[in-house]
Amino acid sequence: MYDKAKIWVEGGAGGNGCISFRREAHVPRGGPDGGDGGHGGDVVLVCAASKRDLAALKGSKHFRGGRGSHGEGSKRHGARGDEREILVPAGTQAEAVDGSLVDLVEAGQRAVVAHGGRGGHGNKRFANSTRQAPRFAETGTSGEEGWIELRLKLLADVGLIGLPNAGKSSLLGRLTRAAPKVADYPFTTLSPVLGTIESDERQAIVADIPGLIEGAAEGAGLGHEFLAHVERCAMLVHLVELTPLEGDPEANYDAVRSELSSYGAGLDRLPELVVLSKRDLLPQEEVEAALAEWRSRLGDAAIAVMAVSSATGDGLAPLREKILSTLPETAPARPESGPRQPAEFEAEHRVYRPAGEGGYSVQREDDGAYRVTGRGVELLFERHDIKNEEALAYLEQRLNEIGVIAALRAAGFEPGDDVRVGEHEFELYP
Repeated sequence: MYDKAKIWVEGGAGGNGCISFRREAHVPRGGPDGGDGGHGGDVVLVCAASKRDLAALKGSKHFRGGRGSHGEGSKRHGARGDEREILVPAGTQAEAVDGSLVDLVEAGQRAVVAHGGRGGHGNKRFANSTRQAPRFAETGTSGEEGWIELRLKLLADVGLIGLPNAGKSSLLGRLTRAAPKVADYPFTTLSPVLGTIESDERQAIVADIPGLIEGAAEGAGLGHEFLAHVERCAMLVHLVELTPLEGDPEANYDAVRSELSSYGAGLDRLPELVVLSKRDLLPQEEVEAALAEWRSRLGDAAIAVMAVSSATGDGLAPLREKILSTLPETAPARPESGPRQPAEFEAEHRVYRPAGEGGYSVQREDDGAYRVTGRGVELLFERHDIKNEEALAYLEQRLNEIGVIAALRAAGFEPGDDVRVGEHEFELYP
């Protein structure tokens, strides 16, 4: 099973707005009619029932949304760029380029991980009573881009945990119809295996989590990959070998519990059913003594302590009933995909916030130039051609309206000083 993948995602660039004027016979001075550019296409994760792991995304993969079409004359707007869909299995988590958390658990769910750029406005948008023939338009912005890491966390109700060779695969094979690899050496299971147990009233998905070792929470072995699958479980079945080849049962139990606690994510607080495995290797009286000792040792910390033998089948029926009767109705709350906050300066009616509230700031740099920072102001310059005199006049008007000119003067700015916004540098004469 491939449960991790790193991919590059890039939203499509927005199309440019059009500079155009209506020209028809017998219609003098028809006025501006340039259309808007189309928005760029998003990169979207889609939860697909047909997918089981992230194998198709292994390696260096790049996914780009389609570019928005440019606007045209006669107020024709450009088409939106095509979305780029990436099919992933249920249980996939990722962090989108904008930092929001994506958690897909049901087939059909969709989440945008890289938004396409905004299409630029055509010159028709800038016409008003004092600017009746604008000869400038906005350029489209680039889409979000970056590397994101996908992680698959199994959607299981019950997680079978324990040290290697504790008998988890054998137990899963006897409790369910799953067919995990079983052998007489440790680490026979290299990826989680799912099985289902059910009664007339309930059904539970059980995951055989491959053997944990000391240091797994710090990444020893394949610890992080294995422990991540436990996060979604509502209950743990902790197998402890009665006659281990190495160590003693109590120390082995404590080692696994320590890894759960070190990993975090609340794993050590999940309800736990302790199962002493391979009971057929000891006389009945020793098994009963071990059960009494473990029940006394754990007390209320465990749901119950039971002993089973996957080889003979002893204790399997009571264990199956106990799991179904004590399994919580709901799993621990999973993180929701964070809502995306609307970007500033992207709506047709822009809202400008004062400094200190996510708007802009002005600083004087060592060489005497003034740096204006703020996503909204930078976006204004990104969308306009400062070599176009009309566009530059429009930008100066906007800077004055939102208070940037006043903030520059308050910082000591004099006409003719250099001003820097993003990658642009220019002399300003307000």
